Amino acid sequence: MKERFIRFMYGRYGIDSLGRSTIAAGLVTILLSGFIRWRFLPLISWVLIITAYYRMFSKNIYKRSSENQWYLNKTARLRGFLTRQKKMLSQRRTHHIYTCPSCKQKIRIPRGKGRIEIRCPKCSTTFIKRS
Repeated sequence: MKERFIRFMYGRYGIDSLGRSTIAAGLVTILLSGFIRWRFLPLISWVLIITAYYRMFSKNIYKRSSENQWYLNKTARLRGFLTRQKKMLSQRRTHHIYTCPSCKQKIRIPRGKGRIEIRCPKCSTTFIKRS
């Protein structure tokens, strides 16, 4: 069965970031349609899911990849922001993150060092904080 599916998908585009996002948006609208009684919400959700499957089984790989690249370019700032927030959240377990009072540069200091004098690497301003 798995081999038949692999042979069927040969030469087809498959799933990408835009496809995952479209399926997620379709599932969210299906869930919302259970709570919000708007007539066109189930229709919108099915259109999103069918579009995602159409893209997945398409043989026009060049066009699907250009659509995905357009989507990635439009969402680059948001994805970068979310990645930075995730990285900062994971670093907060072992480090304090302070901002320089003069130039607003973010400075990462290890936890558990007591009261220390911090020198900003950008503008050389010194300030005292607890780590």
